[in-house]
Amino acid sequence: MTRVHPLADIDLERVVILDDGVVGGARLQGEAPSSGELSSMAVTDRGGAAQELREQFDRRGYICIPGLFEADDVDAAREAVFSKLKSVGEVTGDPVAGVYSGTSSRRDGKRDLGQFWREVSEQWPLRRLTHSAALHEITGQILAGPTVAQDFVFLRASNPGRHTKVHSDTGFFTRQTDQVVTTWVCLGDIPLELGPLFVIEGSHKHATVLSRNKGFDVARDTDRQASWGETPLSIAKTLSCKVVTRHMRRGDVVIFGMQLLHGALDNVDTGARIRLSCDVRYQASAAPRDPRYFGSNPTGTTGAGYGELQASKALDEEWIVR
Repeated sequence: MTRVHPLADIDLERVVILDDGVVGGARLQGEAPSSGELSSMAVTDRGGAAQELREQFDRRGYICIPGLFEADDVDAAREAVFSKLKSVGEVTGDPVAGVYSGTSSRRDGKRDLGQFWREVSEQWPLRRLTHSAALHEITGQILAGPTVAQDFVFLRASNPGRHTKVHSDTGFFTRQTDQVVTTWVCLGDIPLELGPLFVIEGSHKHATVLSRNKGFDVARDTDRQASWGETPLSIAKTLSCKVVTRHMRRGDVVIFGMQLLHGALDNVDTGARIRLSCDVRYQASAAPRDPRYFGSNPTGTTGAGYGELQASKALDEEWIVR
């Protein structure tokens, strides 16, 4: 069964109220959404029939399953990741809290940033979530058969001031097969002011999106960017779609297809908290595997391994737009 929480009234100056009355500040590339521009993400019960789950996935372009992972398991992953960041001066206090220190020594001693982020990303407390039986089961229902998880994961630690621009994943992950889905794992509570995932619901079927994505490969078509230049609100208006999000809680999972437009709200948290999440792609087991993302030492999209990821940079450095 699917539950959709209605959008409540919006304080145009500061907050939106989504998802059972939870209040949080919301910004999308600096824009404050007005009434009607931001809606609540539908949630899906894990115990539903596989056919119903596939129908929801096809219609909306995503499914959101709240609380798939236990809080203690998520906290163990947070502690593992943030302890590593604390070792380079980027986190202060209790690692599980994930509070940004405002400084970084990640580049000291000519540290290999790619190797550092690989070590962070390959820790067992994180992998036991991203490569879990639960995700194999759900992605298998969506893709109607056994699935395999890519070894290369996209762990993101986003401190205040950061956001992720609108894009689709097809240009990164469909070189060998289009039977691929992204699983987004919420590694801690992410209220609206902390910058949770958003998706542009229904955009995966829009002719403009499909035309733009056709044949695109971000590593080969170096004259193009995967990110859209327009803001999420303007894109949604042009496509006659809606931007949907929710107050994400630790252990929530969102699974979406390669064509769906998505991104992350701005982290505007005044308490300097770091938003932590991880993406991992699952594909049909029988489909050809892209060697860039599989194996003991995957090279990643461009061949630079974990060093190509935004998250491999020190937290006090700017992200690049891809």
